[in-house]
Amino acid sequence: MSIHYRIGVNMRGPPWRWRQRRGGPGRPPKPRVIGVQPRAVMFIPLDEFRTPIEAEPIHLTPDEVEALRLVYLEKMDQESAAKRMGLSRGSLWRCLESARRKVTQAIVEGRPILLVA
Repeated sequence: MSIHYRIGVNMRGPPWRWRQRRGGPGRPPKPRVIGVQPRAVMFIPLDEFRTPIEAEPIHLTPDEVEALRLVYLEKMDQESAAKRMGLSRGSLWRCLESARRKVTQAIVEGRPILLVA
């Protein structure tokens, strides 16, 4: 199955422009409202002898930190937290899911957590 585009006099290719989003085509991400801008901080786990564990860090983005802060620290429901961040509820849920997965992976595997500013 092939897709054919109508090509006009001044037009070559498809009638839209591809946008780059995290390495692939698609719509550019909406800007997110971050209430508290986190500093670049790294939480490094220690072993039983209190020496830092050297491992590849897990990166938490500012929107993931803000979603965790609003839902778990401020005790907001997902609907009001999504409105405050300027997102849909589904986007906030995906952001929370990603942040919870990353924090859980860091705890289980003993990896550092890096808050990206």
